[in-house]
Amino acid sequence: MQAASREALAHSRERLAQHTGGPSGARSDGQGLIGLADDLFAVAHLLDGQVSLRRALADASVRPDDRAGVAGRLLRGKVGDAAADVVETVARQRWSRPLDLVEAVETLATDAALDAAEARGELDTVEDELFRFGRIVDGDPDLGRLLGDPAADRTGKTTLLDRLLAGKVSPVTERLVRNSLTSRHVHNAANAVERLSEAASARRGQSVAHVVSAVELSDAQRQRLTGILERTYGRTIGLQVQVDPSIVGGLVIRVGDEIVDGSIANRLAAAGRRFAG
Repeated sequence: MQAASREALAHSRERLAQHTGGPSGARSDGQGLIGLADDLFAVAHLLDGQVSLRRALADASVRPDDRAGVAGRLLRGKVGDAAADVVETVARQRWSRPLDLVEAVETLATDAALDAAEARGELDTVEDELFRFGRIVDGDPDLGRLLGDPAADRTGKTTLLDRLLAGKVSPVTERLVRNSLTSRHVHNAANAVERLSEAASARRGQSVAHVVSAVELSDAQRQRLTGILERTYGRTIGLQVQVDPSIVGGLVIRVGDEIVDGSIANRLAAAGRRFAG
């Protein structure tokens, strides 16, 4: 997002926090927050599919209150009052492009869902479930291709995700994955789920270290690695560990955009290049 849209999203998040209690003090009504998230996701999907509507709500030539009025007339009585109020606030903001408005409503829906997870005491569980599902998608090319195809039928995707997730994960995890992966502007399903997992981790005040190991790490090894990374980066780190025997030994660690490849496979490949040269 450009600067104008980032500022607009910040104002919209402030309005959402007035209804949810915000990330540091989510209200105890977890079910009500899930309902708010459902409403906001529904609005995001509506805007995603209605180009003329999102353009109207993001039209800078129209007075902010008039744009909010359009949103209110469309949504009042069809979604909860809190969701309608948040979307009216979104419509009052200045957006760099109409699609930013859609992405902002999705972000607000995700925030509300994570508030619900926090209120239900499930934030750790949701983060872990998102990470594990992301690994499943990343490890199944056919599944990843289907879920990452923006032209694929949304109803078919929803049915597939319900079959994969219903009754097996937290209601919050189910909603986050289903609504994210049925968005038309998602092109890489594994990356989209990873971003959700990182958002949950950030809500817990942590950065995420993605670790690939040839074998499962023991609790002592995890604790030792966490301590090393926290001293290195100067902040709280949460580990997400994937086992991949193909790296032979060692670790591949990614924190943000920084990758440290200490795998034996990488060292052998480097030695081979030096020998060939």
